[in-house]
Amino acid sequence: MPEDRENECCNQQKGISRRGFLSTVGVGTVAAVSLGSAPAVPDAPAQEIHAGEDAVTINLRVNGTARKILVEPRWSLLYVIRDLLGLTGTKIGCERGECGACTVLIDGQPRYACLTFAVEAQGHEITTLEGLMDGEKLGQVQQAFLEEDAYQCGFCTPGQIMAVEGLLRQNPNPTIEQIRIGVSGNLCRCAAYQHIFKAAAKAAELRRNGGVA
Repeated sequence: MPEDRENECCNQQKGISRRGFLSTVGVGTVAAVSLGSAPAVPDAPAQEIHAGEDAVTINLRVNGTARKILVEPRWSLLYVIRDLLGLTGTKIGCERGECGACTVLIDGQPRYACLTFAVEAQGHEITTLEGLMDGEKLGQVQQAFLEEDAYQCGFCTPGQIMAVEGLLRQNPNPTIEQIRIGVSGNLCRCAAYQHIFKAAAKAAELRRNGGVA
């Protein structure tokens, strides 16, 4: 029997299931998904990027910090956030404005980073997933997603969290229908929508009650 097949059989005999495994490591998993990168270095430098002759210097304000960056005019905000700033909580999905995995907040409004040029973002406040945290403490929306199990594979989770965050900044007490509309631009291929809706409602409750459910 091949080694991989043998290990699989052994795991099944021991009663190890996907749900059991997730329940064991759930907190660590969601923390990693919510951070998008190692928590000790949320703003780690990315690989060296060489800009072309038409590059320009822009000033961005990301998560409350001013950043001066040399970019090419064609570069998307998604590319700059991930590859130049190392903030990998913002995910690469379809890169054509369909899935919402790259959602960030610009002046508090959810925007697809893949459809936004970095040069367009000058003079605006940009908030990424990492900016919702207080040190090592999860933000209220992140905490609600953890408590309501509002994820499966977790790839869409950062974008879903940012969409809910943007919704609650505009409407602190949304109805379930308003929540549905608020996250309608974010796709979950695992179809965890009911849990996402519950997480949004829980986050609104946490925000109203000062972080206490």
